[in-house]
Amino acid sequence: MYLIPTREMLKKAQREGYAVPAFNIHNLETIQVVTETAARLNSPVILAGTPGTFTYAGVGYLVALCRQAAQKLKRPLALHLDHHEELADIKHKVCAGVRSVMIDASHGPFEQNITTVAAAVRFCHRYEVSVEAELGRLGGQEDDLQVAEKESFFTDPHSVAGYIARTGIDSLAVAIGSAHCLYDGEPQLDFERLAQIRSQTETPLVLHGASGIPDVMVRRAIANGICKVNVATELKIAFADAVKTYFIAHPQANDPRHYLQPAKEAMQRVVEEKIIMCGSADKL
Repeated sequence: MYLIPTREMLKKAQREGYAVPAFNIHNLETIQVVTETAARLNSPVILAGTPGTFTYAGVGYLVALCRQAAQKLKRPLALHLDHHEELADIKHKVCAGVRSVMIDASHGPFEQNITTVAAAVRFCHRYEVSVEAELGRLGGQEDDLQVAEKESFFTDPHSVAGYIARTGIDSLAVAIGSAHCLYDGEPQLDFERLAQIRSQTETPLVLHGASGIPDVMVRRAIANGICKVNVATELKIAFADAVKTYFIAHPQANDPRHYLQPAKEAMQRVVEEKIIMCGSADKL
């Protein structure tokens, strides 16, 4: 088995009215939990890695681990570059075997965003690699990427059709009120804006920053056209809290095969909940 693009996966989700969950992975344990839980629930899944994750784990290691998971589970998997900004870095990882890319040029002016994304699309499509880009900008922090609230801005529905036509992207991440963090209060998603965006394009839409958003809101977003939902923070918190709790109860513990087991179980519960929330169980 092998690593695949996300293009057809998201188109199928769009046709059938569910979303594919994309979980940020960091190490062997997160890859095992996400892939094995998705296989048990017969759900499509995307394994997402930020530049920091690939630096930490190593490109070759991550690609090999994900390929091994696909082989063991006898199903193709998608390994996705999350919030990558440098074209040279993207090219290196595509040549190493990655088949799904999110090029983030949202920090630049509109025309520069288009130029940067279009260049990535021209390269990636030569290798049958799917490309996601962001129009608008989410606040919060994702690894080393930090965006102050004053620097964030929502997606302009009137710019969507032209942006997609000029870049050639396969999916569009939209800014409608979510953020890369947990929320102090209840998040407020702009569903009217999402409906306006959906009316402008048939391109699959992506919701970043879904950690901490109530299930009812995510399901409403899916009903209004979102077909990929990104989850990162909740998975990290579940992992970290379970390890901390284990060491409080077992202060002399030193075997990672023991103290990582409850962390894997905690992450498994999160993955199960998000698959159910996305409606992707039994959709593979």
